[in-house]
Amino acid sequence: MTSILRSSTSFAVVMIFLSACASQPLTHSEKETRRAEIRSMANQMLAQLYQSYPEAEARVRNSAGYAVFSDFGMKILFGGGSHGEGVAINNANQKATYMKMLELSPGLGFGAQKFRAVFLFDTRESFDKFVNSGWEFGGNTEAALQTTTQGAGGRLGVTVSPGVTMYHISEAGAIVGISLAGAKYYKNDELNN
Repeated sequence: MTSILRSSTSFAVVMIFLSACASQPLTHSEKETRRAEIRSMANQMLAQLYQSYPEAEARVRNSAGYAVFSDFGMKILFGGGSHGEGVAINNANQKATYMKMLELSPGLGFGAQKFRAVFLFDTRESFDKFVNSGWEFGGNTEAALQTTTQGAGGRLGVTVSPGVTMYHISEAGAIVGISLAGAKYYKNDELNN
């Protein structure tokens, strides 16, 4: 019991420290550097997606918009979470909106994983809602997921809400399990100013 309390306390201290570090204001130069890093990550992720699933390139190009996120998740004993950042691109005008994400994942486990997600928005309304209102997923979302297939029956993503498809991809390129319980996506006000 004592080791569980120590581990839980250590996890809480690490999360508070990370939150405190993230709250330091960035200089103009640091903002530009961070934006360039996020754009580079998004371009690399799209290239990886297109290489694994060539049909995805036309889907991205023909969508109202798309968003690419890089996430790092950690689970220690009875809980965990992930955090990340990304960019949403409006295909009509190529405007970039920088965003953040947080996810809480209760349950027993231990480990860390880096993964990436690509969202495709079929309609301008679904894209605008994601960018302007943010998104929160709850426990009911997992039950509503539907596999989307294209081409030669290959699995390309899941429908996470009407008109929105998500591809969850590990650094190695394989689509990994999707869990949106407790996930929140929202604008990164600091990088958008």
